[in-house]
Amino acid sequence: MAVASAVSMGMGSLNFGLYIKPMGDELGIGRASFGWAMSARSASGALTGPLIGKLLDLYGARGILSVATLISAGCMVALAYIKDPWHLVAVFAVMGLVGMSGPGALATSVPPTKWFVRNRGKALAYSSAGISLGAVVFVPLTQVFIEKYTWHGSWIILAAIGVAIIVPLSLVFIRREPEDVGLLPDGDSGPENHSTGENLENMEMSWPTRQALKTLSMWTLTAAFSILSLGILTLALHRIPAFMDRGLDPGLVAIATAFDAVCAGAGSFLAGMLVRRISAKLIGTSAFLMLALASVMSIYAYDFWLMFWSMALFGLGIGTNMFNQNYIWADYFGRENVGTIRGIVTPINLAIGGIGAPAAGYVVDITGSYDPAWWTGVVLMLLGALLFAISRNPGVPPVRGDDEGYNCKRSFEFEEGGKS
Repeated sequence: MAVASAVSMGMGSLNFGLYIKPMGDELGIGRASFGWAMSARSASGALTGPLIGKLLDLYGARGILSVATLISAGCMVALAYIKDPWHLVAVFAVMGLVGMSGPGALATSVPPTKWFVRNRGKALAYSSAGISLGAVVFVPLTQVFIEKYTWHGSWIILAAIGVAIIVPLSLVFIRREPEDVGLLPDGDSGPENHSTGENLENMEMSWPTRQALKTLSMWTLTAAFSILSLGILTLALHRIPAFMDRGLDPGLVAIATAFDAVCAGAGSFLAGMLVRRISAKLIGTSAFLMLALASVMSIYAYDFWLMFWSMALFGLGIGTNMFNQNYIWADYFGRENVGTIRGIVTPINLAIGGIGAPAAGYVVDITGSYDPAWWTGVVLMLLGALLFAISRNPGVPPVRGDDEGYNCKRSFEFEEGGKS
């Protein structure tokens, strides 16, 4: 998962902003069209999210990630030959169907939550380390490819790299969950390896999807993350060309963008290591606030260092939030149906968040400034922080024998004193 996340940084996710100015200048495409491309990817991802989430629960990410990589690579090759704005939007819509859109993609974030319970935070921390690696390698490399081979060649080269790395690793190493290979969560081989205290700690009750949908917690979290996504996407895509418009060197902007993702990986890793000592709610709320502050800094960033530190803080907030979203759904509702639950929630996040990028693009096309859109994003992030802070863990699911299909499943069973 770490390697897949690393390579995905170069597959039209974090590095997409580097293409906006050269593609826009050559093809005469406005900033709003690039925003609509992001929205199209989000919209199509919203359509297939429930299906992908369910398939991850049933079959795992092995085949899904391989197919998603091949389709994404084909779309990247197509991007090298587009001529009109609608081509850009159409290709990104196809790319979104497979749900491989960088950090937080279901195919790369769900598997670790199924393989770990007591060490779930650490597992997500280690898998997120790939984001930093991918940022350091692929963001500057993208800029090098654009300068040496033009943006056309860069899309094709990075597509080939993605297929060559992700597909073989997926087919060889990925399995759905530990029970499929005779193991238990956290790498355990049997209940005899645990003390009674550890057993009790690892008894995770999984909410049936239908019951989870009835909880206030699910919809409070969904609203918080959706509002945050809307706020983030007014800024995330457009800040790179905005900094270039302000006269900042594209090479330095690429370096800052890479460091942004390094900080994202560091934020996710640190959150994963601390989550057993600090509540997930506190960690998540801090992420919302970091993103709001970074957005304010971006509005005033007309020199390299303020731009650099705004990107760094933004990355730290993104990484912490990414960990939070990957972790909290399994923490609140268990691992058994986490793919299905996130498959329901993620499309809502994508659909609402997808409005932000084209809206910000229209604002700058009409007014010549991103400031109104970015200030709106700051307000949305603060509102999201408030909603997240008041969300509550729903606790143990209610046992209701009259609910057809109800299946409250422990992470594992153990025997003690003759009782299961």
